[in-house]
Amino acid sequence: MKIQIITLFPEMFDGVFGASMLWKAQKDGIVEYSCINLRDFGLGKRKTVDDTPYGGGDGMLLMIEPLMKAVEAAKNNDSKAKVLLMTPRGNTWLQSKAKVYADAKQGLIIICGRYEGYDERITSVVDEQISIGNYVLTGGEIPAMIVTDSIVRLLPGVLGGETSAEVESFVADDKTVEAPQYTRPAEFNGMKVPEVLLNGNHAEIDAWRQNNGGSGIDE
Repeated sequence: MKIQIITLFPEMFDGVFGASMLWKAQKDGIVEYSCINLRDFGLGKRKTVDDTPYGGGDGMLLMIEPLMKAVEAAKNNDSKAKVLLMTPRGNTWLQSKAKVYADAKQGLIIICGRYEGYDERITSVVDEQISIGNYVLTGGEIPAMIVTDSIVRLLPGVLGGETSAEVESFVADDKTVEAPQYTRPAEFNGMKVPEVLLNGNHAEIDAWRQNNGGSGIDE
């Protein structure tokens, strides 16, 4: 699976893609990451990528020309890749959506917005607009990292256990979270592990976990 990130700050991804499971996934050939620097497609000697919005208003917008050229360059690397745009106006990112993209194993081109936003015409080549929540960040880089992490960890061979990505929060319905978990020692500073988890009765343990999970989404 090939994931290409269009960003003005490619250095932000070095630590994320170079550590832990995301690093392992690339090392093992399961996924390939690359960052496309939007500045490389800037206009003129100063490589300009932003301009003031028509109609007035605060802030600067990413211009359509550099954005479109960057997407075209990414498509030249992977013509069938889906294009995702990180934006507060997008569809809320859920575990079920991460699984859809992981199961498809199709390449992704992720556009990271900056400044006040982007020229709306870039949406003409976007397959899906994605939001990670009802708040605003300084740019789309952190959302792109979140989307990438949530997809890559679901790819076969990335996590250690065979069922690691199957028995966890939000898998069933995007709402249900796992029950609390414990490890040794059985007692610490007077706080004890629930007795049911120590008795070796797997049927009782499963029932306890079912009863102690819950909804992770406020109704």
